[in-house]
This record gives sequence, structure tokens and C-alpha cells, in this order.
Amino acid sequence: MPPDATTRWARHALYLLFLLPGLTMASWVTRTPALRDALQASTEQMGMILFGFSAGAMCGILGAGKLVGRFGAHRVMRWGLLGLSAGLLVLAAGSELNSALLAFAGLFVYGMGMGVADIAVNIEGAAVEREIGQPIMTTLHGFFSLGTLVGALAGMAMTALAIPLALHMGAAALLSALAVVLLAAHAPRASERATDEHVASADADFSWAALLGDRRLLLIGFVVLAMALAEGAANDWLPLLMIDGHGFAETTGTLIYLVFTVGMTLGRFAGAPVVQRFGRTLTLRASALVGAASLALVVFCDVQWVAAAAVMLWGIGASLGFPLAISAAGESGAYSDQRVRLAATAGYLAFLVGPPLLGFIGEHFGLRLAMLPVLTLVALAFVVASALQQAPQQSSPARSV
Repeated sequence: MPPDATTRWARHALYLLFLLPGLTMASWVTRTPALRDALQASTEQMGMILFGFSAGAMCGILGAGKLVGRFGAHRVMRWGLLGLSAGLLVLAAGSELNSALLAFAGLFVYGMGMGVADIAVNIEGAAVEREIGQPIMTTLHGFFSLGTLVGALAGMAMTALAIPLALHMGAAALLSALAVVLLAAHAPRASERATDEHVASADADFSWAALLGDRRLLLIGFVVLAMALAEGAANDWLPLLMIDGHGFAETTGTLIYLVFTVGMTLGRFAGAPVVQRFGRTLTLRASALVGAASLALVVFCDVQWVAAAAVMLWGIGASLGFPLAISAAGESGAYSDQRVRLAATAGYLAFLVGPPLLGFIGEHFGLRLAMLPVLTLVALAFVVASALQQAPQQSSPARSV
């Protein structure tokens, strides 16, 4: 390992920085019933408000590439993470003023920060993974899920104690911004070292058209899209799905979202040894299968405790798809940063289309049936992951089997 390679402490700083988006996201996701009540919004209207997050995230992810190319992943990651705090403050103002437009704007700003930070941190994570020769992407995303677990616990407590939404969001924003300032100085810069080594050749012959013609990369992108939709549908709708679709009380619905985050966290922290033992493709197939089966139980089973238990499996099934596919995209050929950006963009397409589509279906047919498109795409991801087994092998820290 070269002298300037990423240190263990730098990796820990990166892990903790990726915990923050999960923490802040769960903070507002667990309070969506309170936000709905404050705004007196219907299910369809909530879908459009939540679309603010998706639209902002897509704007962020589309602009992140140029920002990373000009300023570096480290600096862009810091800007994006600080944008999360700004979005929470605007969302807090929207809830306090009972303004749906302001709530939409807050989620838009939050989503833009999330999109920018997510691209930057995944580029950095993929670069660190290649530099140290070890699969860390599932652990990196595991800290995101750990953040959602902590945020969900806090959200459940705030709901039970009837703490005002604006106070909750303001405290989360302040703590997140403080953590970013303290941790960012210690985060790694592996992507900048890799860029310095290859910038001349990349500028000479890089072509987006060539990447879009890469069949394997497109298959990876579909897996990212499907599994991101499975994760995003839970983040956007799970508390309301359990409350309106299965008849749980508001606090219990939040508790069940906590169960989902436990499944996500366990799955991601267990991911690295599982991938090393069974390979990426088999692990992806198993994840998609578990995700599809659990979604089917949530949609079609009328027994409350069975649906609640299936949420844990939903979290486990959705946990590994996104990080494994992102890692596979980074290793699928030359121009790793651009491949990661393209695969991550496919995931954010799911976040963009998901909230309004699922909200529209939920308004007319109920939130349980609104999960059918998610179930279908996850089942198709199982088939696509099987097709990846025939892809060429790559020499990398986490092979595709």
C-alpha cells in the first residue's frame, strides 16, 4: 500500500459521514404521518410533496458529476451533507407554517444535498475499495442503514412524546451539520489520487455513448433501479402503509419502519463476508428473492403480525442490492467514476418516479396494491442478476462470481 493510501481512521470517518444521510432521512420519514396531518394532505398530495425529495435528488445526482470533476469528491461530499441540514430547516418551517409548498421546497433542498453527497461518497467508496483491495461498499452502506436505525429510534421517541415536528427537524439539522464539520477533514481522498493517475487518458478517449452501449452495465443499472425502488418505497411509504394499509396505530407504524431499518442494517453489515463466501451474483439473487417474497406477504397477507414480520425480510432483501450493484458497476470496465455515476443515476430514477407513482396508485387502490410495481421489478431483478452470472470475471476485491 503506498504511503499516501487511505488510513483506517480515514475509512472510519467516511463510514460515519455516510451514517448522517441515513440519520437525517429517518428523522423526517418517521414523521411523515405528522407532516401529513399538519398539512392536511391526502395520500396523493403527500406523493407530490415527497416528489420534492426525488426531484431534488435527481437534480443533485445529475449535477454531481461536473462538481466532482471540478472540485473533487471530498469537497462535494461535504457540500452535499451540509445541504441535508439546510433542507431539514426548510421542512421544519413548512410544517410550522402549514405550507405544503415550503415542505416540498425543504424536501427538494434535502434531496439535492442527498443526490450530490451520494454520488460523491459512492465514488470515494469505490476508489477506497480498489485502493485497499477489500470489499467495503456493503459496510459503507451499512452505516447509512445504521443511521436510519438510530434516526428511526429517535423518530419513534419523538412521536410517542408528541415532540413538535419543527423542533425535531431543527435539532437533527444542527447535529448533522456539526458532525459534517468535525468529520470531513479526516475523510479519505482516494478518488482524487486515482483521478490524478488517469486524468490524461480519460480526457482523451472517454465516451458516454460507449458506456450506454455496455450491456452488462445496463443490466447492473436495472438491478440498481429495482432494488433502490424497494428501499425507497419503504423509506417513503412504510409508516403510512402499515397505518393505512394494515390498520396499525401511528406509533406502531413507526416501530415497524424501525424493524425495516434493522433488517437493512443487519443485511449490509453481514454483506462483506457473505459476498466473499458466495460471490456477488449469488448474493444479489438471494437478496432479490427474499425481497420479492417479503413484498408479496406485505401486499397480499391480511394477518397483521405476518405483514409486520415480513417487513424485516423486506429490509434484509433490499439491503445488498444497491451497494453490490454500485460496486459491480465500478469494476465493470474503464472509467470507474463515470460507471458509478451512471448506475447510481438509475437508482435515483426510481426515487424520482416512485413517490408520485405509488402515491397515485395508493390514492385510488390503496397503498398495499401500490407496492405491486415494486414487487414486479424486484422479481425481475432476480432474473437480471442471474444473467450477470455469465458476465466476464473482473480482477477486483469483490468478484462477481
